[in-house]
Amino acid sequence: MDWPEDGRRRAFIEQVRPAVDCGRSAIKRVLGEAVDVEADVIVEGHERIACMLLHAPVGGTSWISVPMTPLGDDSWAASFVPTTLGRHRYTVAAWPDTFATWRNKLLRRTERDDIAIALREGAALVRAAATRARGAEQGALLAYAATLDGDGPLEERRQSALTEALRELMAAAPDRAFETVYEPPLEVVVERPLARFSAWYEFFPRSAVEAPARHGTLATAARTLAYVAAMGFDVVYLPPIHPIGLSHRKGPNNSLRATEQDPGSPWAIGAADGGHKSVHAELGTLDDFTTFRREAERLGLEIALDLAFQCSPDHPYVGEHPQWFARRPDGTVQYAENPPKKYEDIFPLDFGTAEWRGLWQELSDVVEFWIANGIRVFRVDNPHTKPFDFWRWLISDIQSRHPDTLFLAEAFSRPRVMYRLAKLGFSQSYTYFTWRNTKQELTDYFTELATRRDYFRPNLWPNTPDILHEYLQTGGRPAFMIRAALAATLGASYGIYGPAFELAEGTPREAGSEEYLDSEKYETRRWDLAAEGSLREYLTRLNAIRRANPALQSDHTLTFRRIDNEKLICYSKHSSDGTNVILVVVNLDPHHAQSGFIEMPLDDWALGAETPYQAHELLTGSSYDWQGPRVFVTLSPAECPACVYRIHVRRTSSERDFDYFA
Repeated sequence: MDWPEDGRRRAFIEQVRPAVDCGRSAIKRVLGEAVDVEADVIVEGHERIACMLLHAPVGGTSWISVPMTPLGDDSWAASFVPTTLGRHRYTVAAWPDTFATWRNKLLRRTERDDIAIALREGAALVRAAATRARGAEQGALLAYAATLDGDGPLEERRQSALTEALRELMAAAPDRAFETVYEPPLEVVVERPLARFSAWYEFFPRSAVEAPARHGTLATAARTLAYVAAMGFDVVYLPPIHPIGLSHRKGPNNSLRATEQDPGSPWAIGAADGGHKSVHAELGTLDDFTTFRREAERLGLEIALDLAFQCSPDHPYVGEHPQWFARRPDGTVQYAENPPKKYEDIFPLDFGTAEWRGLWQELSDVVEFWIANGIRVFRVDNPHTKPFDFWRWLISDIQSRHPDTLFLAEAFSRPRVMYRLAKLGFSQSYTYFTWRNTKQELTDYFTELATRRDYFRPNLWPNTPDILHEYLQTGGRPAFMIRAALAATLGASYGIYGPAFELAEGTPREAGSEEYLDSEKYETRRWDLAAEGSLREYLTRLNAIRRANPALQSDHTLTFRRIDNEKLICYSKHSSDGTNVILVVVNLDPHHAQSGFIEMPLDDWALGAETPYQAHELLTGSSYDWQGPRVFVTLSPAECPACVYRIHVRRTSSERDFDYFA
């Protein structure tokens, strides 16, 4: 017969929330963000229980305790705010609260003899607590015990037993002999605020060309950084900056023939002069990269580097570690392909090699090399094509030494695969946002993402060097404005591939393709950053709005609002303290003006039907006085297809004004 560990335990913890996959994966938070914990705790009979939230950094020697508050229906709640980056543990402890049980019964006793006996029982409980207390609390408890079973009037002794002061003293010295602890502890990974809120800008340094050169350098690219910073972006993401192979180098528009002048694809990494730990000679040197990074830091920008764990046929790994590459039946190395697509200039690494430990360690060394050179953000190319266990190991290992390191997954894969990568440790992920364009598609998709908020942080990209959606190809400049407004306000993190985006580059390689004509993946481009019609000022305004409004710096409060036109989408966000609310309306039709009535959430904003309120439209600076449950709007794509309103409720002279009044 299997005996319980201790049959005298009475508290049972059925569930602790939040938890991902029953605790098999960690939840995510950023520094300064609270972890709100709830637990379902039951006990048989009529006993009262006490619950405590326990938390500590992983590796910590002792728990930090936070009393939990009953919510009713056997649920309890408490919060903690981690104060350091890295992994933290949390769990819940519960035990029978004998004093609270005794006190509750005393409140209901009416017979003098019953009360007298109960006071003697209570005195014994208080004396036992005194043995667990220290200092002045011990003396105070002993004094209460003497009063409870003393000779004073019965009612006075009863009132003394029911004082709040005694209840607090007893709660501070509980009898936890029969404590139950939820096992195993759950984990939260705490990262920098940049993991939750960031605006990314991707560009190719080699296209920062200054006449008469044909190829940009890190030095010329450094002069582009001020342009990016002025638009209000936080992160500059660079495609691979490593040497590019010559063998099977791709020409313009992915052609199989390249001339000596063609630069090839940056993702075909490795040549005779180095691999993943080297800088492409035409871009400059490692010292030039350091200068580039320092200029970015001076401007308030952070550099994200591409981690593309693949090789050109000329990569030093091919000769030094041939066992790291799969072979075809004819003995040649298998190049990368995703039929019908072929990447003849790339050899994938074979993670099935018997020498996988050496391969893993080398790839970890690549990350460590760039961390040593000042990089703390990595955009990971196609992580879904590498083993899940590798990413769990790599990210955990790197963050154990460098907890400020962030990883963005470029994973346009099946939904469950994308979510699995987030559970493995990726700080952010690309999404299907690029392919969600109708009101229903957007609403359904972001409603789905909301159920993954504890571990999946979306980063919304309207375009990438690989993806020029048909919507952008056919919608002209308004389409780019629409997608920028959606990305910047639906998500706390978003990114664009520029300058193609702000210059509204919308020409595909051929009909039906999402590839750009004359793609930068295969050639350098000369961009006119001062071109008329650029969306530079529009993006600058969007990013300024994001920085000024805490409501847009998190995804947790996104709520879709009813508007009676399928071409218009409306949603709101509010700050955690309820003092800032943003209401966004976007015309999804890039060709025609659209109108509709918004059903205003007056109950959510604690507004009566007759209460006036103001809407400050932040893109134009206009202000509107609104009242009532329905507001009519018209949005013209020729002017501006989006409105971003900050709602301001003006109270009476005795009340504070709030942007949002919860």
